[in-house]
Amino acid sequence: MKKAITDLLLLGWFWVSGLLILVILLAIIIYLIWRGGPFISSGFILESPGGFPLGTEGGIFPAIKGTLWLILLALVISIVPGLLTAIYLSEYGRSGRLAEIINLLVQSMAGIPSIITGLFVYALGVVTLGWGISLLAGGFALAIMVFPVIVVSSRDALLAVDENYRLVANSLGVSKSYTLYRVIFPRAAAGITAGLLLALGYAAGATAPIMVTAAAVIASSSGALLEPVMALPYHLYILFNEHLSMNHAYATALVLVGLLLFINILALSLSSLQERINRH
Repeated sequence: MKKAITDLLLLGWFWVSGLLILVILLAIIIYLIWRGGPFISSGFILESPGGFPLGTEGGIFPAIKGTLWLILLALVISIVPGLLTAIYLSEYGRSGRLAEIINLLVQSMAGIPSIITGLFVYALGVVTLGWGISLLAGGFALAIMVFPVIVVSSRDALLAVDENYRLVANSLGVSKSYTLYRVIFPRAAAGITAGLLLALGYAAGATAPIMVTAAAVIASSSGALLEPVMALPYHLYILFNEHLSMNHAYATALVLVGLLLFINILALSLSSLQERINRH
């Protein structure tokens, strides 16, 4: 009886906690829609910032472009080493000493404050290698930041595939690489993709690393690697910090939150698909 009451209390606490988080999220979204929604228009999305001070008029199109360039470059830089590390941890070195060290390093990287990553890339890339404040430096900083996210999510997606596939393939004498390529990877693809999307969302909302490596108050965001870019988080920071235009700030925040929600909903959908695949 006591155990049943304890389980019921814990279940109720979990439900209350989940509903509280949902209410807070909905409150934030509703507030941003109320404050920023009336100022979102095609001009706001497709025009460059204008007015004096800069940002009081115009739109955020260069910031949207810059954000997309940054997260795509971060993904390009980090996806191959991230996936290779995940494959090693899940398929080749599960119980080895090297795997333990790699897992420790990945967990340590995940715990590093993002501003420290930004300062490291500033010292290495911006100053020492001469990249300057640029898309390349910002993309590299974000790649370091999302690397552990890609490793952990991809590793978990690979480990979620039924172990019987590996056992049957091994008993039939099929090579580990062939099993990975033809059996394991296809069944883990949805989960891996979901992890990559979560990493993109994590990078899209980061402000600290790009403040010292890539972001500028105004830039064309053409995609040139050695030129600075505008970015939604930094543009939002400038609008709020300098109190240039609170209306544009709330509208920018709404666009950024909408982008992050879209990425995360897509990632969750793929995670659900992965679970259904693994059940069959």
